[in-house]
Amino acid sequence: MDTSYFENVKTKEASLPERVADQISQLIIDQHLTSNDKLPNEFELATQLNVGRGTIREAVKLLVARNVLVIRRGKGTFIASHPGQVDDPLGFAYYPDQMQLAFDLMEIRLQLEPWVASAAAERATPENKKILREKCLLTEKDIMAGVDHLPHDMEFHVSIAQCTQNMVVPKLVPIITYSVGLFGSLTSNTLLSETVIDHRAIADAICGGDPKAAERAMRRHLEENRSELETIRLQLQSNQPQETVSNQRDMP
Repeated sequence: MDTSYFENVKTKEASLPERVADQISQLIIDQHLTSNDKLPNEFELATQLNVGRGTIREAVKLLVARNVLVIRRGKGTFIASHPGQVDDPLGFAYYPDQMQLAFDLMEIRLQLEPWVASAAAERATPENKKILREKCLLTEKDIMAGVDHLPHDMEFHVSIAQCTQNMVVPKLVPIITYSVGLFGSLTSNTLLSETVIDHRAIADAICGGDPKAAERAMRRHLEENRSELETIRLQLQSNQPQETVSNQRDMP
């Protein structure tokens, strides 16, 4: 299908800052810039793209909003760690029934993550394995210290995705990380010892290059989480009628 017509329409409708934002994005891609790289200053970009500095400022604001760029005070404008990826791109936080969302996310994860773990075991580099071990250990230390382990727990699952060497899998990470955080909030982190054991088993299998063991360990981890969610949901449902009866008795 010839897309030139639609591209031309898009170009005509886009404002100048939007077009310049696209040009800066292309510059980032063409020059293979990463989060360690600083974007050229306003004057340099304005000269290179033949636009005013005000247009550059507006374009940069657009790219910051899209999480392509980050502004570090006193240092300049840098490329974001994961350009274009925001914390909640699918708007999960706005779903009214977070318990049902947790089950729906778990359903997706059970289809996705066992395969991710298997692929990670087949393709992980020595550097990938080192990072995975570090994230596993940091999660354990948080749990043992009685502090919030969820940030490192999320990073553990992110590092597994990175082990796959698949460009698409890391883009699916928000599904996983939001689910991890949501599970922790709904369960009040009741499966702490199980998390330590499961994470170790997953990391051992991936670092040992055993795809089948990695898949089994991940599936067991997720099924334990789903079972805990089901227990909590049943408890909430059993408490609901009691609360209703109690409220009715209190009525005049």
